[in-house]
Amino acid sequence: MVVIGREGATGATARLGHYRARDGSRGAAVDLDIDRPHVGLVVGKRGSGKTYTLGVLAEGLLAAEGVAPVVVDPMGAFTPLSAADVSATVVDPSVRADALDPRQWCTVLGLDPERGAGALVWRAASERATLGGMRSWVADADVAASTARAATNHLALAASWGVFEPSGIEVETLCSDGLTVLDMSEFASRPAGAVLAAVATALYDARVTDRTDRLPWLLVDEAHAFTDGVARRPLRRFVTRGRQPGVSCVLATQRPSAVPPTTVSQTDLLVAHRLTSTADIDALQAAQPTYLDGDFTARLPETTGDALVVDDDTESVHHVTVRERRTPHGGETPRASDLKADREHEARTGGSEI
Repeated sequence: MVVIGREGATGATARLGHYRARDGSRGAAVDLDIDRPHVGLVVGKRGSGKTYTLGVLAEGLLAAEGVAPVVVDPMGAFTPLSAADVSATVVDPSVRADALDPRQWCTVLGLDPERGAGALVWRAASERATLGGMRSWVADADVAASTARAATNHLALAASWGVFEPSGIEVETLCSDGLTVLDMSEFASRPAGAVLAAVATALYDARVTDRTDRLPWLLVDEAHAFTDGVARRPLRRFVTRGRQPGVSCVLATQRPSAVPPTTVSQTDLLVAHRLTSTADIDALQAAQPTYLDGDFTARLPETTGDALVVDDDTESVHHVTVRERRTPHGGETPRASDLKADREHEARTGGSEI
């Protein structure tokens, strides 16, 4: 067995799959190191298996001790885990308003913090800890009516998202014994980004202040949707400064070209499935390590489920077939033929199981 992500040390691992020989035959087992913090990037075009691979990693973390895996699920692909015989909890995300700092409030509402409504929202976020308190503070502020009206309208929009609650998700929930899935499939990009920003900050701060003795792993599916909004700074801190406090981050995306270059360059575990977009391939090639000889494009797999794994810790490259999931996978693409078969089955059985 080979362990990717470390050299010589012992500790917890997660089974990734097995080596893929040139003739397609099955080789030795391949594990990932989950004993130490890592920054991972799982990339691939739609349908290539990146969400499936993220689920394989989640399964491995779920079986390990001393870690706290949290999955950000914008597509509902991980919600079936709650029905499986595993310690996975699907959470309807909500966060405290003061989990975002004043600058983040302006970012998530699309306001200039130095002008008009943006400056007023900044002051309200500095003075009050709840969204209701911020709205009351703005209503009582001695400012021009147009400025107050604009700020009020933006805060009303934030209230309509339904993600800001006085209680919010507690750190103890995020760092519990098991897997926490944040189901954000019903959220638009801005409220989803607000939740991710708050959760990433909470996990990082929990380790810095010793509020948890578990090592958090933040797994983010469809990560390209979050890298240019309110979650950008918290994710950057995870990526660039997470090793010392012991927090890990794994981003899965079909658009590596939309991921900040800093994230790509800081990645020590790259799992690359099939890619065909020139922009996405170029984004990875720009950060290609010197020990990866030859044409990067030529090394990318052609078959769904196969992956090229680049391990920067040991400066090695691996051709791997990802193992089968033990838990339900909710990321499969629906097919019209399957839906037709389901309808025909229901018509024959009256909707009951025999």
